[in-house]
Amino acid sequence: MNDKYRHVRDIQAAPPAAPATRQVGPTPVKVIIAVLSVLVLAISSLGYFSVGRLGSEVASAGNLALGGGQGMKGKAPDGATDILLVGSDSRTDAQGNRLSDEELERLRAGVDDGEENTDTLMVIRVPNDGSSATAVSIPRDTYIHDPEFGNMKINGVFSAHKSAKKEELVAAGDGSEKEIEEEATGVGRQGLIEAVTDLTGIEVDHFAEVGLLGFVLLTDAVGGVDVCLNEAVQDEFSGADFTAGQQTLSGAQALAFVRQRHGLPRGDLDRIVRQQAFMASLVNQVLAAGTLTNPNKLADMSTAVERSVVIDENWDILSFANQLANLAGGNVVFTTIPVTSIDGTGDYGESIVTVDPDQVHAFMDDLLAPETTEAPAPSEEGGEAPAAEVEVLVLNAGYTAGLAGSVGSYLEDNGYTVTDVTNAQPGIYTTSQIVAADATDPAAVALAEELGGLPVTPNDTLEPGTIIVVTHDDYAGPQGDAPLEPSPTEQVGTPGADVGEAEVAPEIDAGGDGPRCVN
Repeated sequence: MNDKYRHVRDIQAAPPAAPATRQVGPTPVKVIIAVLSVLVLAISSLGYFSVGRLGSEVASAGNLALGGGQGMKGKAPDGATDILLVGSDSRTDAQGNRLSDEELERLRAGVDDGEENTDTLMVIRVPNDGSSATAVSIPRDTYIHDPEFGNMKINGVFSAHKSAKKEELVAAGDGSEKEIEEEATGVGRQGLIEAVTDLTGIEVDHFAEVGLLGFVLLTDAVGGVDVCLNEAVQDEFSGADFTAGQQTLSGAQALAFVRQRHGLPRGDLDRIVRQQAFMASLVNQVLAAGTLTNPNKLADMSTAVERSVVIDENWDILSFANQLANLAGGNVVFTTIPVTSIDGTGDYGESIVTVDPDQVHAFMDDLLAPETTEAPAPSEEGGEAPAAEVEVLVLNAGYTAGLAGSVGSYLEDNGYTVTDVTNAQPGIYTTSQIVAADATDPAAVALAEELGGLPVTPNDTLEPGTIIVVTHDDYAGPQGDAPLEPSPTEQVGTPGADVGEAEVAPEIDAGGDGPRCVN
């Protein structure tokens, strides 16, 4: 949530959260893998040899119901090519072959528990002009609503859809074991794509899934990747054992580096920062002179991709390489979706990350928006302030689904700037009202009258020019065209005490002269 709305924490104190449920002890390998391996091989015209080879050698997946991809002139209709990059902890390679015992031992893969959670999710948004690429991480504990399975963490969506389909096919005796596995996997991928689309508001144009072996192979192929640690670490679960400062990691070391979460100040959230810092260094190294002109490195990188990458069958990689031929490291940026809380509570008491999908949608849209001049400050002179000079936050405090969205739609149609539409904290508001810094503010009074004569409640923590509209079941004012039905963009789960202050990760780019130091 934007800093200027941190006052919402004071207005709506979060209810007591249930005790967080946290996993303890060793778990199966949950790792970031070489999610940019496809991208980095396609961002330079010098890489055509390798890119062309990938067009026929890399494994592909079909029937993914993707969002249409690029148009007739090589441009996506919504202004960007959006790629969903998924980290898989599968014990097989991209061709379906089981990894050898030696490879599994090298990866510290541990015991296969049968679960296939996608704990690494990134959306890479590339504008049609190819001027930049933004890799947006989605925290694995992000709590979303799945139409089929209800509220759940996003890292469980793939497994839930795949398992359900597999059980259905097995019960029906429909197909061989391999055919059932392939069809169920496709359904799992489709479920995940739909969940990411609902969360981000973007159409997924392309899909890439990369196995954990590829992470090791790609790191070794480029000769190791430089990282920097603020403090020395030693973790028995991941195998991370590193000194403080800058160092070059081999593939197996890098795997331990990016999968450590125990012993870090913010657990999984610091792991996201590590993943992004590592990927920024990897992209920087691939773009560096000597990497894409070295036949041996190109061959090794291609092998890494062939053994561990699955992409959608309609992806023309060579065309994508043309689009990104002039992309520089400084324009490859790693960031994270905005979250409302990093210590929220799910329906069953589990620890979750809460998000407001409307905020996430706006964030993704802003990645394509040109820089604009700052809006004029609200008028300090007497008289009624124009609608364009105030910013409105709409909160749904009642049980009428979609009411806040409908009121927000009405306000936007009438010239107001609606910065967000979300749910109010339970129990804070019992009636519809307007909340403003000053109850006599002409803009607040005018807005209250426009919405049917709502009362105006003062709250001096609000900034001048900011107004909150609270809708409850007693609301009888005008509404917009938005349908009054359950919205897939409403926040689910109970935010934690850090609501309005949560920050998952800083923005990191792939430029510069050295790696960024992280926890």
